[in-house]
Amino acid sequence: QVQLVESGGGLVQPGGSLRLSCAASGFILGSYAIGWFRQAPGKAREGVLCIDSSDGKSYYLESVQGRFIISRDIARNTVYLQMNSLEPDDTAVYYCGKAQGDYCSGLGMEYDYWGQGTQVTVSS
Repeated sequence: QVQLVESGGGLVQPGGSLRLSCAASGFILGSYAIGWFRQAPGKAREGVLCIDSSDGKSYYLESVQGRFIISRDIARNTVYLQMNSLEPDDTAVYYCGKAQGDYCSGLGMEYDYWGQGTQVTVSS
């Protein structure tokens, strides 16, 4: 069965870095796009970054360009989100999702499986 498990969240000071991991199982990682979304308290879930089956990357938030990097390790069935120069506005629960196809989308409805999420808190 399809399963996604996020890890790597935590408390970090402004300007710090974190690397989130999304361990995938139950499907061929290289055949689907994987997206990272986030949801801050009181706000809707929003798309952050996505990597497609051809390693193409799509950014959905202008605020993370130049700071966040998405990558994947097919051999480890894992997708990573490297987050640098973190800001308090990056505080949210971060989720990875498996897209229904091999292409990226910033819309949650285009994803059919989700992980449980990992909390990222940026605060001094």
